[in-house]
Amino acid sequence: MVSLRHDRDFDPRHGEVVEISAAVRRLTAPNRGPFTWHGTNSYLIGRDEVAVLDPGPADPDHVRALVAAAGATRISAILVSHTHVDHSPGARLLKEMTGAPLVGCGPHRAARALLPGEINPLDASADTDYAPDRELCGGDSVSVDGLTLTAVETPGHTANHLAFALDEGRVLFSADHVMAWSTSIVAPPDGSMSAYMASLARLSERNDASYLPGHGGAVVDPAEYVAGLAAHRQAREKAILDRLTAGDRTIPEMVATIYADVDRSLHGAAALSVLAQVEWLIERGLVGIAPGETPALTLGSRLELP
Repeated sequence: MVSLRHDRDFDPRHGEVVEISAAVRRLTAPNRGPFTWHGTNSYLIGRDEVAVLDPGPADPDHVRALVAAAGATRISAILVSHTHVDHSPGARLLKEMTGAPLVGCGPHRAARALLPGEINPLDASADTDYAPDRELCGGDSVSVDGLTLTAVETPGHTANHLAFALDEGRVLFSADHVMAWSTSIVAPPDGSMSAYMASLARLSERNDASYLPGHGGAVVDPAEYVAGLAAHRQAREKAILDRLTAGDRTIPEMVATIYADVDRSLHGAAALSVLAQVEWLIERGLVGIAPGETPALTLGSRLELP
């Protein structure tokens, strides 16, 4: 049986440049929070010239620290994995300071359109001002200092999410798609569980030696961990089907039981996760919306088993 074990043994060493390998250094932004944990990891990749991946929030001090970390080394590219405000706004500040081009994911977009009467509860987390100088698709690559970084499309957490594979050391910069400390937030309409699961399957076919995520420490056994993440989501799916069989009909009812051991202040986020799972079940015909109910499940629409 596949199990999921998170690794929360991580020292962010705020204000300090951490050498991960001869080609990779990390500087963690001081934007602690329930969804960012110790803060956003920004990476400097290269030796005699560098690319900076995910400069983080619009924090001038953190961006200046990235420039200082590069020192006399030229910053030749600014890479962005996805457009959440803890990852991409700092890219514009860094471009202003260095003139380096923004390269990476496309502009922010939702995984699906809003339904009638629905609002986007995570709208404030989107960086809608981000505009890349060069948009990457899966398989596109960036060269820096003789190294190759290849974009790997990993939608799910956001529709435009990219990971970056570094040829040296078989390292994958997994951003927020896979993190050692926690499962990723998948919240419609920006996120999609079907896309997230397909992205996990895509990663399971790779042979990366380790992942360096957007928050927290490295994933040191990617194949086992990705299998655990998939099994975790499948277990959540079974729990939802079990609650429907037991008579629950709305997402709040299911959250109250499934997440009974979780602080109630986090039940709103849990409801968004259940929403993503329910939408995926509906896509596959395993759950339906009761007759006469609005399709906007965030409004408390009643569900039924087919």
